Amino acid sequence: MVGVLLVNLGTPDAPDTASVRRYLREFLMDGRVIDIPYPFRFLLVNGIIAPFRAPKSAKIYQQLWEERGSPLKFYGEDVCAGLQEALGSEYVVKLAMRYQNPDLSSVLAEMEKLQLDKLIIIPLFPQYASATTGSVYERVMELMSSWQVMPTISLVSYFYQHPRFAAYFADRAKKYQAEHDFDYYLFSYHGVPERHIKNGDITKNTCVFGSCCEQIGPKNHGCYRAQCFETTRLIAKQMGLKEGTYATAFQSRLGRDPWLQPYTDDTIKRLVKEGKKKILAFSPAFVADCLETTIEVGEEYKELFEEAGGEHWQLVESLNNSPEWIHLLKDLVHQN
Repeated sequence: MVGVLLVNLGTPDAPDTASVRRYLREFLMDGRVIDIPYPFRFLLVNGIIAPFRAPKSAKIYQQLWEERGSPLKFYGEDVCAGLQEALGSEYVVKLAMRYQNPDLSSVLAEMEKLQLDKLIIIPLFPQYASATTGSVYERVMELMSSWQVMPTISLVSYFYQHPRFAAYFADRAKKYQAEHDFDYYLFSYHGVPERHIKNGDITKNTCVFGSCCEQIGPKNHGCYRAQCFETTRLIAKQMGLKEGTYATAFQSRLGRDPWLQPYTDDTIKRLVKEGKKKILAFSPAFVADCLETTIEVGEEYKELFEEAGGEHWQLVESLNNSPEWIHLLKDLVHQN
């Protein structure tokens, strides 16, 4: 039997301060997320970030929460069930979260009992980053290190380049293009500190945070920033967009250290000054609508755009539980 393990980042168990605090502590104590020495990370997360950020974040999660709970979780459950049906009885598909529930430890314990012939691990992050996919792999290997019988393991590092991925966003954009004449297209990705990218540059001189991301090659194929720019190009090509009508930017920065640029909020202000009044926005770093898409891009950036003088802002939804997304995952399973 072949096991398929889908892993997303995670979500609080409930939209209250205590649950959000637990989630933030587990998430931010990951050394791949905040890569500073443990004592300083412990003090920063438990003494400053979690206590002060949790109440504010809980209020935002309350805006996001639906009857079924967190969209990131229930969309994941839908996709897990849909993929199980699509693959058939020769496979067993499980969903886990890197942080909180369903937790990786419990899900992998269930899979160990199945005595699998093969295990295919698919972190649900289109582009590779050490803080996301890298963290999932590290945790999975740590938990599986005690297994006495190891199945053959296949790890999917990224899938932004899968033709169905760009086609999905291009197709979803059509309905909005039919309703409005957009004069610009903005692709916003979750940011990471620049040092994360530098740490991943084994050559030590490829990453210059500029022209190095204009194409994907042997030296930067694993670079998160380069993969984001390539994702934009692939979707833009699928949509038939002309150069100069779209841009890539990065959101959700935290702290004072430099993060990946250009920043989305600064880009929005610049575009309005340049006369771009109708923008169609995309969040291709996420496979499910969540706080970073629905709230940050869909509402907060819309408000920023309109305050700056913009007229119409529209966010294209994530893959969520769409049949196209399930078909893409089925392809990945068969390829691996």
